[in-house]
Amino acid sequence: MSTATKPNHIGRKIGRIRELRGMKQEALAMELGISQQSVSLMEQSETIDEDKLENVAKALGVTAEVIKNFSEESMIYNIQNNYEGSNKGANSISVSNFNCTFNPLDKLLDAHEENKKLYERLLAAEKEKISYLEKLLDKK
Repeated sequence: MSTATKPNHIGRKIGRIRELRGMKQEALAMELGISQQSVSLMEQSETIDEDKLENVAKALGVTAEVIKNFSEESMIYNIQNNYEGSNKGANSISVSNFNCTFNPLDKLLDAHEENKKLYERLLAAEKEKISYLEKLLDKK
């Protein structure tokens, strides 16, 4: 008896591609015109008929061949070797979906500047409060 999992479990591949696309089961169900429970059952199925596979592939924005040939290893390879967004492999999901549309360092610097301004305003408010309290004490 073999304990190894079967490498060509189409349902698991569909589920993994759906997750990588950032799609929930409900969204895929709506695209296919079926219930979320049907999508869940489909993702548990080892095999799926060819017509259904074509519809699922279309809803996921890939080809049926991509689903059939999908593997985590090839996905990681494609992301690492196509980081600039060029999709050279016929059996890969478009890498452009994983590219940032902004420079994360710029966002970090912007957040730092905002924090600095906020701190300066807070400090000015505290100085104002101290000055007001000193005036009150001087009057007594």
